[in-house]
Amino acid sequence: MRVVFRRPFIDGRTVMLFLDGGALLFALWIFCFIDVIVVEEYRVRNLPKTAWILIVLLLPDIGSIAWLVAGRPWDSRPRTATTRIAREFPEYDRPGRQAATNPEDDEAFLGQLRERAEEQRERARREKAAQEAREADQP
Repeated sequence: MRVVFRRPFIDGRTVMLFLDGGALLFALWIFCFIDVIVVEEYRVRNLPKTAWILIVLLLPDIGSIAWLVAGRPWDSRPRTATTRIAREFPEYDRPGRQAATNPEDDEAFLGQLRERAEEQRERARREKAAQEAREADQP
Protein backbone atom coordinates (compact mmCIF):
# COMPACT_ATOMS: atom_id res chain seq x y z
CA MET A 1 0.00 0.00 0.00
CA ARG A 2 1.33 3.32 -1.02
CA VAL A 3 0.63 6.42 1.09
CA VAL A 4 0.16 9.61 -0.86
CA PHE A 5 0.71 12.82 0.97
CA ARG A 6 -1.41 15.67 -0.22
CA ARG A 7 -0.01 19.10 -0.33
CA PRO A 8 -1.51 21.20 2.48
CA PHE A 9 -3.91 24.00 1.61
CA ILE A 10 -1.65 26.51 3.34
CA ASP A 11 1.88 26.41 2.08
CA GLY A 12 5.00 27.63 3.85
CA ARG A 13 4.92 31.09 2.30
CA THR A 14 1.41 31.76 3.58
CA VAL A 15 2.35 30.62 7.07
CA MET A 16 5.41 32.87 6.98
CA LEU A 17 3.23 35.80 5.96
CA PHE A 18 1.16 35.37 9.10
CA LEU A 19 4.17 34.68 11.30
CA ASP A 20 6.10 37.54 9.81
CA GLY A 21 3.42 40.05 10.78
CA GLY A 22 2.34 40.77 7.25
CA ALA A 23 -1.28 40.11 8.05
CA LEU A 24 -1.09 42.51 10.98
CA LEU A 25 0.49 45.21 8.85
CA PHE A 26 -2.11 44.65 6.14
CA ALA A 27 -4.93 44.94 8.70
CA LEU A 28 -3.32 48.10 10.12
CA TRP A 29 -3.06 49.57 6.63
CA ILE A 30 -6.71 48.81 5.81
CA PHE A 31 -7.83 50.26 9.16
CA CYS A 32 -5.82 53.46 8.68
CA PHE A 33 -6.90 53.90 5.07
CA ILE A 34 -10.59 53.59 5.98
CA ASP A 35 -10.08 55.82 9.01
CA VAL A 36 -8.50 58.59 6.90
CA ILE A 37 -11.42 58.42 4.47
CA VAL A 38 -14.11 58.45 7.17
CA VAL A 39 -12.79 61.20 9.47
CA GLU A 40 -14.12 64.72 8.89
CA GLU A 41 -11.85 67.14 7.06
CA TYR A 42 -11.71 69.72 9.86
CA ARG A 43 -10.64 67.14 12.48
CA VAL A 44 -7.55 65.92 10.59
CA ARG A 45 -4.31 67.14 12.14
CA ASN A 46 -1.09 68.53 10.61
CA LEU A 47 -1.80 67.91 6.89
CA PRO A 48 -4.82 68.13 4.59
CA LYS A 49 -6.98 65.02 4.34
CA THR A 50 -6.02 64.33 0.71
CA ALA A 51 -2.33 64.38 1.65
CA TRP A 52 -2.97 61.83 4.40
CA ILE A 53 -4.88 59.61 1.98
CA LEU A 54 -1.94 59.67 -0.44
CA ILE A 55 0.62 59.04 2.33
CA VAL A 56 -1.28 56.06 3.75
CA LEU A 57 -2.00 54.69 0.28
CA LEU A 58 1.52 55.02 -1.14
CA LEU A 59 3.52 54.25 2.03
CA PRO A 60 1.44 51.58 3.77
CA ASP A 61 3.61 50.81 6.80
CA ILE A 62 5.16 54.21 7.51
CA GLY A 63 2.05 56.09 6.37
CA SER A 64 -0.22 54.08 8.66
CA ILE A 65 1.95 54.68 11.69
CA ALA A 66 2.35 58.37 10.77
CA TRP A 67 -1.44 58.70 10.46
CA LEU A 68 -1.99 57.20 13.91
CA VAL A 69 0.66 59.38 15.52
CA ALA A 70 0.39 62.71 13.68
CA GLY A 71 -2.82 62.85 11.69
CA ARG A 72 -5.61 61.02 13.47
CA PRO A 73 -7.73 63.12 15.82
CA TRP A 74 -7.31 61.89 19.38
CA ASP A 75 -10.39 63.47 20.92
CA SER A 76 -13.77 61.88 20.32
CA ARG A 77 -15.59 65.21 20.35
CA PRO A 78 -15.16 68.17 17.99
CA ARG A 79 -12.66 70.87 18.86
CA THR A 80 -13.76 73.50 21.32
CA ALA A 81 -13.99 77.13 20.35
CA THR A 82 -10.92 79.18 21.20
CA THR A 83 -12.10 82.71 20.46
CA ARG A 84 -14.78 84.73 22.22
CA ILE A 85 -16.84 85.05 19.03
CA ALA A 86 -16.69 81.31 18.37
CA ARG A 87 -17.78 80.56 21.96
CA GLU A 88 -20.69 83.02 21.85
CA PHE A 89 -21.71 82.24 18.28
CA PRO A 90 -20.73 78.65 17.43
CA GLU A 91 -22.32 78.84 14.00
CA TYR A 92 -19.41 81.05 12.89
CA ASP A 93 -16.93 78.29 13.71
CA ARG A 94 -18.85 75.59 11.83
CA PRO A 95 -16.98 74.21 8.80
CA GLY A 96 -18.63 74.88 5.47
CA ARG A 97 -20.58 77.86 6.81
CA GLN A 98 -22.17 79.91 4.04
CA ALA A 99 -21.82 83.66 4.14
CA ALA A 100 -23.64 86.19 1.99
CA THR A 101 -21.39 87.38 -0.80
CA ASN A 102 -23.85 89.60 -2.66
CA PRO A 103 -25.16 92.67 -0.78
CA GLU A 104 -28.43 92.68 -2.77
CA ASP A 105 -29.17 89.10 -1.73
CA ASP A 106 -28.44 89.99 1.88
CA GLU A 107 -30.76 93.03 1.72
CA ALA A 108 -33.53 90.96 0.11
CA PHE A 109 -33.20 88.34 2.84
CA LEU A 110 -33.32 90.97 5.59
CA GLY A 111 -36.39 92.52 3.93
CA GLN A 112 -38.13 89.14 3.99
CA LEU A 113 -37.25 88.75 7.66
CA ARG A 114 -38.68 92.18 8.46
CA GLU A 115 -41.93 91.41 6.58
CA ARG A 116 -42.32 88.09 8.35
CA ALA A 117 -41.66 89.67 11.76
CA GLU A 118 -44.25 92.37 11.08
CA GLU A 119 -46.81 89.72 10.02
CA GLN A 120 -46.16 87.81 13.24
CA ARG A 121 -46.56 90.98 15.32
CA GLU A 122 -49.84 91.83 13.58
CA ARG A 123 -51.17 88.29 14.10
CA ALA A 124 -50.22 88.45 17.80
CA ARG A 125 -52.05 91.81 18.14
CA ARG A 126 -55.19 90.34 16.52
CA GLU A 127 -55.08 87.23 18.73
CA LYS A 128 -54.62 89.36 21.84
CA ALA A 129 -57.55 91.60 20.84
CA ALA A 130 -59.73 88.55 20.17
CA GLN A 131 -58.78 87.07 23.56
CA GLU A 132 -59.63 90.33 25.33
CA ALA A 133 -62.98 90.52 23.49
CA ARG A 134 -63.85 86.96 24.54
CA GLU A 135 -62.97 87.73 28.14
CA ALA A 136 -65.07 90.91 28.05
CA ASP A 137 -68.12 89.02 26.63
CA GLN A 138 -68.08 86.42 29.41
CA PRO A 139 -69.98 87.46 32.58
